[in-house]
Formats: sequence, C-alpha cells, structure tokens
Amino acid sequence: MTIRNSLFATVAISGLMAVATAGSAHAAGRLNVICSADNEWCEMMETAFELEHDIDVSMVRKSSGEAYAQVRAEAANPKLDIWWGGTGDPHLQAAAEGLTEVYESPQLGDLNDWAVRQAKNADYRTVGVYAGALGIGYNNDLLVKKGLPAPKCWEDLKNPAYKGEIQVANPNSSGTSYTALATLVQLFGEEKAFDLLKEIHKNVNQYTKSGSAPIKAAAVGETTIGITFMHDMVAQIKQGANLTVVSPCEGTGYEVGSMSIIKGARNLENAKIWAEFALSPKTQSIAEDAHSYQVPSNKESKIPDGAPRLTELKLIDYDFAKYGDAETRRHLLSRWDEEVKTAPQ
Repeated sequence: MTIRNSLFATVAISGLMAVATAGSAHAAGRLNVICSADNEWCEMMETAFELEHDIDVSMVRKSSGEAYAQVRAEAANPKLDIWWGGTGDPHLQAAAEGLTEVYESPQLGDLNDWAVRQAKNADYRTVGVYAGALGIGYNNDLLVKKGLPAPKCWEDLKNPAYKGEIQVANPNSSGTSYTALATLVQLFGEEKAFDLLKEIHKNVNQYTKSGSAPIKAAAVGETTIGITFMHDMVAQIKQGANLTVVSPCEGTGYEVGSMSIIKGARNLENAKIWAEFALSPKTQSIAEDAHSYQVPSNKESKIPDGAPRLTELKLIDYDFAKYGDAETRRHLLSRWDEEVKTAPQ
C-alpha cells in the first residue's frame, strides 16, 4: 500500500531537491518502507524521497509494536526493506533478535550523542532519528467544566476524580505506551509501578492502538487527559487545541525514535540510500512542516519551533538496553496483560 496525500504542500519539500545523500546518487528500483511516525510525516518522507531519487517507494504505516510484530513474522521471507520511525525499544529488540542489518552511516559523527548511543546499543543495527519525552496532556476546557484538579505528577493519575477521564495506548501495540510502562517501572520499581498502573486503570476510558491517539482525543474533547509524548501534544496545540502539557513531577522517560534496515532486505542498496536521506539535516528539518515536533538527531537540523527541549526537562536515566531487551519487554507486557488490562474498573 503506497501512502499518498493529494493535499501535500509542495513548499514543504522544495528544499529537499538539493539534498546530496551519502553512499549513492540516483538509483532506479523499488523500496518497501514501514513507517511508525504519524501519517503526515510518513507521507512527506515518501514524497520527498521519490522527488530526490528514481526509486518507487511502497509504504505502510503501523505503530511501533505492530511494525516489530510484522518484521518478526516475516523474518524467514522479508517483504520490507527499512523501518523508519517509532520508539526505539522495539527497534532494539529487533536488533537483539538479528532481524535487522548492521549499517554504520557515514553521518554518525554528525548525530547527537543519544542517537549514536542507540546505534552502539544495537551493534549498529539501528540508529536514532529523533527524540521526544513523555508527558501528561489535558484539555483545559473539560478540566474546568468538570471541576477536576490539574494533574502534575504520575501519582496524581490514580485520583478517583479522574474515573473515565484518562486515555492511553495499549503497550502491546504502541511503542509510546511501552515507553510509559518502562518509565514507571524505572521510576518506582516494578511492584509499585504495577500497583500504580492498576489504580490508573480504574480511570482509563480506552486503551488505543496508536500512541498519539489519546492526545488527539483530548484535543477534540473526547477525553480529558491523554498520556503520550509531549511533541504530540505540541502538534495539537499548534493546530488550535486548548491543551496543557505537563512534565510529571517525579521525572519522565523519553524515546529515541529509530530507523533500522531489515535483515535480508531485497532492496538493500536502496534502503541505505533512504537511511542517508533520513539522517541528513535538510530532510530532518521538514518535520515541522509535517506538524511533528520531535528533536532531530542530526546536530545541524533545524529544531521545530515549540519542540520540548530535553535539556530543560526532568528526564530519568532511561535504560534503553535493558528495556529494549526482548525478555524484559515480554515480561512487562505479559504482566500488564495479566494484572492491568484485565483488572476490574
């Protein structure tokens, strides 16, 4: 399935016509991409790449958890060439299982330390392309209308006053929500974190498939509170939503959105061309045009206006190696399924 957008603003990619990608000039052929960023950004990347290269891109959009599941299911006969975007933990898990290809970009020296650490943690089977921190977002109008207190901390979300007011994604399908699960475990310890998750569960009105869906629902008044990445909240505010973005008082986790070439890719050289294209500062600087407000990995890229500055937030020392580990992930998701998802509300 090829993602297209007939309303795509040509001006947003005009600067990309001059991008000089490393490793190859124009190369004819095909490229199969699975994209775990928001649809608009996926579409913009596809269009910009095809304008720059004589390569026909076939793209599907899936959440991080779904993308990982597809890559794993197709390991014996890969249909995909490259996986772009989405939270880093499932990329690290795919790397640990040998599902992705070793590739050291010549642009590694131009990337922020957190992006390079992601590559090193995966033995160069993935690399960071952007970063963003978790937060709590709420609809100001609904909060006032319902007379609810403003949440400031993770612990606040267990307040019975929020019953039916919180929306969050399912961590099995959403990399965003798995990052939230792993963040709480690192902040509070596993036992206390699961006790808190069971209390918050009593207040959840829906577990969505996509990580950004809860704040989109809050933006249009379908729920009061959404737990997601702060950049997704900023995107809604930029489009006129009356939301408040909260960095939880106890501290918060963050993602390193990543990119991985699939092991056994049929269009390997074209996948490398995409990788260099995606890491270049000109390409990364179009994020804001796609209403995406993550911090880009290339130090020369333009940081979108309004993007949360990681250096100004109380971030935990997120253990990407441990929580991207396949066994750790399976354990936490299994426990969430058994103890949280099925708990009474």
